[in-house]
Amino acid sequence: MINQVQVVRNMALLRVIAGTLEIAAGILMVRSGNVAVALQINSILGLVGPMILAAVSFLGVAGLAGRLSLNRLAIVGLGVLLILIGTRQR
Repeated sequence: MINQVQVVRNMALLRVIAGTLEIAAGILMVRSGNVAVALQINSILGLVGPMILAAVSFLGVAGLAGRLSLNRLAIVGLGVLLILIGTRQR
């Protein structure tokens, strides 16, 4: 059985790292003073965001795996997949 406290700490740590990346990217955008560079930085963040979402969701589902039925785990996984599909850019 996975320790819930460890799972929550790891989920929070990933979110803190993601937030730090967002702040650093914002600072880089301001310092560049260039719209093209800011747009490139923003596009990189657009790639990182869904990866963080998937990683944090995976950790959460792994933490719940022992307490949820297989059907409910599948529904949660499908929800994460639909979020990723719905937010993907064309």
